[in-house]
Amino acid sequence: MPEIDGPRSVSREKLLHALYEAAELEQNLMCTYLYAAFSLKDGEAEGLSAAEAEAVARWRRVILDVAIDEMSHLVAVWNITAALGGAPRFGRTNFPLAPGYLPAGISVKLAPFGAAVLQHFIFLERPEESDEPDGDGFATLNGSTRTPVAPRLTPAAFDYATIGSFYQEIESGLRALAAQRGEEAVFCGDPALQLSSDETTLAGATPIASLDAALAALAEIVVEGEGAPSDRANSHFQRFLGVREELRAFAAATPGFDPAHPAAVNPVLRKPPEAAGRVWLEDADAVAAVDLANAIYALSLRLLAGAYALRGPSSDKSLYVGCAIGLMHALGAIAERAARLPAGPSNPRCNAGVSFTALREAASLPQGESARHVYVERIEELSAVAAALDPADPRCARAARILEKQADRLRAAPGPVRAVNEPPPTVSGQSLSTAGPVQPNVQDPADGRDLTVHFDGTRCIHARVCVTQAPATFLADVEGPWIVTDATDAEQLCGIIRQCPSGALSYARRGGPAEPVPPVNLVTLRENGPYAVRADLQLAGEKIGYRATLCRCGASKNKPYCDKSHDHVGFVATGEPPSRDTPKLADRGGVLAIEPEDDGPLHLSGNLEILSGTGRSIACVPKARLCRCGGSANKPFCDGTHRRIGFRT
Repeated sequence: MPEIDGPRSVSREKLLHALYEAAELEQNLMCTYLYAAFSLKDGEAEGLSAAEAEAVARWRRVILDVAIDEMSHLVAVWNITAALGGAPRFGRTNFPLAPGYLPAGISVKLAPFGAAVLQHFIFLERPEESDEPDGDGFATLNGSTRTPVAPRLTPAAFDYATIGSFYQEIESGLRALAAQRGEEAVFCGDPALQLSSDETTLAGATPIASLDAALAALAEIVVEGEGAPSDRANSHFQRFLGVREELRAFAAATPGFDPAHPAAVNPVLRKPPEAAGRVWLEDADAVAAVDLANAIYALSLRLLAGAYALRGPSSDKSLYVGCAIGLMHALGAIAERAARLPAGPSNPRCNAGVSFTALREAASLPQGESARHVYVERIEELSAVAAALDPADPRCARAARILEKQADRLRAAPGPVRAVNEPPPTVSGQSLSTAGPVQPNVQDPADGRDLTVHFDGTRCIHARVCVTQAPATFLADVEGPWIVTDATDAEQLCGIIRQCPSGALSYARRGGPAEPVPPVNLVTLRENGPYAVRADLQLAGEKIGYRATLCRCGASKNKPYCDKSHDHVGFVATGEPPSRDTPKLADRGGVLAIEPEDDGPLHLSGNLEILSGTGRSIACVPKARLCRCGGSANKPFCDGTHRRIGFRT
């Protein structure tokens, strides 16, 4: 690689240039995978048999999971960029890419799911030694290779055959620069300006501060995609091969089998000067849907850019990342609608599709109160459009709910966002956060005269019982230690802690009684929310206390526990299902054993009463299988939907 390899030609500027291409490449791959997933048909109502519907749902899950991995790779690339002292790139060129924009072997365009598109995905993710061909219609899109150039000061793109070889060249450049300038000088960027596990569970969100960390992140990108050199069974390459095998079996059994809607290849909203390779969308409803999906996508990118402009960990940084991810769920709902609408009279046998139009500039807004105002204003605009698109379409209603929830999150967050270099305000010498408490996942025990309070933030769902009923003990809007045990009467404090539904708070007395075992084992259905469980709980064979909130929307990143994802994905599930005629249990207490089934429901064994959100008895049972994929038509009980929709835990 003449541009960034070798001790004399390597430079930080050339590495950043390569990382900017990597960010654009990962974003392009993510968009193409999402486009194919959005085009897939949904169940028997869209013409599939029961077996076909189950398989197609599984393929959708595979493709979406790969797209999420590409998002993780993108975050890793952004983190390495920031570690080198650069500003991550969030923009990209619009689809379709011009011939030669990428090397000859890397062809990228938006196309609906099918055998050729799937083969193209396999080709993109192939290991170097693979002889897998490109899909029909893709191989000739970019017919040129990049001309090698002599080393110069100005960065230039270099040629590569596979994505894996591209990252190997970046790895070589990092090694050379570290050898030339020293590792500490190379990784001079502020790690607090990267994304970490404080903001997201994506594996790529690992702060980079050394050569080893950067090389490990690059290796994970290659291995997770190609499966090489360790031939990882769950690599993108292997997963796509598995889908191809199933697709071929269905196609052989049912001639004419078509699992996807005929979404456009490279849809555009403006009439192009050259029509070849593009589908101009003319249908008014389709144009409105695609326009909204594009706007949601662009705002999601801008929120991510805003997160990278803030030093973390902080509530503001987490807020922006959470809102960006929530917006992606809204994007999916509207993009699926677009793939089911006609493109227009010029393309009578073709549907529309989200075009992922990029903003001219997707960088962060200037941080401060104005940024929050602009984000809320924009989400309100998008929510209003989503609600007005088609009130009868549940996808529009879901997108509108998600968008409004993100606006609510931004409105409710206390105070303006601090700029990167602005010191936090202080009161009497104590640092305060303007955006709410930054609580550690597990705080050191807070000792008092009569009891010790324990806090496990990995289970907290911010029910706010603590800060509203014992504000002198549980301090809101502070950084660092936030529990002052002796500020509230011990008896009163114990009673308040027992109201914490998630079990994040617990206590231990000095010489006094421990928290009592609940006399009746209860599961309460939170409206549009989790299962609130009270019992002597045993989860996967381990004691976890007497209180827990367990996910039932399917979206939590902390399964089996709830992490409030239901608020961000527009989950709808009544807390008041009809009661069942079940006999009362002779014994209502005892151990309640919970076994989460892999990719399936929660198995509960033990005396159990299921309650509605208002306390009405739904059923009294000695065992139950409770839905946790979010899709059961018989909530709260499992009906097998997890298998049809490809639910993964």
